[in-house]
Amino acid sequence: MRSFSRWFNCVVLGLSFLLLSIEVSLAQQAPAPSGARILLLPRKLVTGERATLAVLDVNGRLTPGVKIAFSNGDRVTTDATGRALFVAPLNTGTIYADIEGRAGRVSSTILATVNIPTSLQVVTAAPHVASISDRFELHGYGFCGDADANHVTLAGLPGLVLAASPASLTVLPPANMEPGTAQVQVSCGQKSAEPFTIVFVGLELEASNAPLAPGEHRTLLVRVRGSTAKISLEARNLSADVAELAGGESVHAASSGGAENVAKFELVGRKHGNFVISIRLMAPLSAPRP
Repeated sequence: MRSFSRWFNCVVLGLSFLLLSIEVSLAQQAPAPSGARILLLPRKLVTGERATLAVLDVNGRLTPGVKIAFSNGDRVTTDATGRALFVAPLNTGTIYADIEGRAGRVSSTILATVNIPTSLQVVTAAPHVASISDRFELHGYGFCGDADANHVTLAGLPGLVLAASPASLTVLPPANMEPGTAQVQVSCGQKSAEPFTIVFVGLELEASNAPLAPGEHRTLLVRVRGSTAKISLEARNLSADVAELAGGESVHAASSGGAENVAKFELVGRKHGNFVISIRLMAPLSAPRP
């Protein structure tokens, strides 16, 4: 496995919209396990088959040395790449996992091997739209459980497989990805799936950087690059003590579509200070488009 660190979220942080790029360095100091916050577990596992999970810190960096506990009693620790290989249980059903010492858990469905063909590779579900700076999922069969054994290219550029199982992949686009329609190709060993396309979009924030005063109303404008279609976005307020996001802690909004493709979110100041709001693309999985 490679050694790397990747920051991926589209985040409004103290009025700055961050689209942070990939950093690959053997000498780079690894994030501390105590900073682990996000567990990426493949949504589908296959009985008795290998799989890979990943753990991210609060800044979206892959984090080594993090202990993961499964509901069946198994435990693994992320390696130097911030990921960990494990073997799915032999019984079908639902399994849960959590970062030891952290509240919250994630789940995965364990499928029987008889329901997952092994001789072919097929992508059965993919998003029609994805962000150039955030992870997306692929479902199907014939993938490799070892994340690095899978090869996913987007417009000819290699993506980074964060989590993997024979039935599910979580992929991060390359840092130099440009907005627009891209052909996606997936392979594992001698198996490869039929190519399909995803529209990749960039999200850019337009907002005043003046201090937010208590009671002040401010509009956050998110501009969508790479598509003229209406795009569904989610804004999540991560600093509710500083600012109120109109509509609740988590708000969904559709962009306008067209040449000026924008979405708007409203903030109301509660007290002086920096606010943090994450903005993510919301796109359901469906049959891939050729």
